[in-house]
Amino acid sequence: MKKYRDQTHQFVAEGPKVCHDLLGRARLNFMACTDSFEVEGIKPDKMIRVTEDELHKVSFLQHPQQVLCIFEKMKPSISIDDVVKKSVNHLTLLLDGVQDPGNMGTIIRIADWFGIDDIICSHQSADIWNPKVVQATMGSIARVNVFYTDLQQLLAKKPDNIPVYGTFLDGEPLGKRSLSRGGFLVMGNEGNGISAELRHYIDHPILIPSYPPGHETADSLNVAIATAIMCHEFRREYGRTYQT
Repeated sequence: MKKYRDQTHQFVAEGPKVCHDLLGRARLNFMACTDSFEVEGIKPDKMIRVTEDELHKVSFLQHPQQVLCIFEKMKPSISIDDVVKKSVNHLTLLLDGVQDPGNMGTIIRIADWFGIDDIICSHQSADIWNPKVVQATMGSIARVNVFYTDLQQLLAKKPDNIPVYGTFLDGEPLGKRSLSRGGFLVMGNEGNGISAELRHYIDHPILIPSYPPGHETADSLNVAIATAIMCHEFRREYGRTYQT
């Protein structure tokens, strides 16, 4: 429960991949033949061997994955003020009320894939230490800084040279406008999109067009899918720059 995660400053992670990355590049070698594991690198404070039945009782997963770890919450490696400063030349994600844990975790994983180091969330967004969020990141939570703040205040105080992009159904079709190397990319709530309070700050409203034009289709895209498309477009436009 979130209140206990806040009280203890701890969270739960499950599975070899997620735990491996959170252990700070330590290597977990599982040996089924001996029903044991060895840890090289960073050692956990305690290692408790449990039966398969015991693991089922404490696991959040329908099919437990060999290991469950309790970690101290990690602090971002950079301040939010420094994130804003570097956003002139680096893309930063702003999540406005993304509440589904699966979407939150997937967006963190997408950010990691596209080399986006920082995500700034509204206070209405899902808690990144929720076990479902941690699981969905597949270890990327160990490499991406995530902050929570009042996004309206953040955007009101941002430097003028940081462009702000956001996805809207009435925006300019993606591909019609040149994208900048850096800036803020705002992604909205699953049901309501970007809140009315933040729309005023969006310099570049973008539409991800459906295909073919005029064809009856879904009303909207999943926010994690939309984030992946937008991140790909930013990276595609500046692919040569990043390669050099």
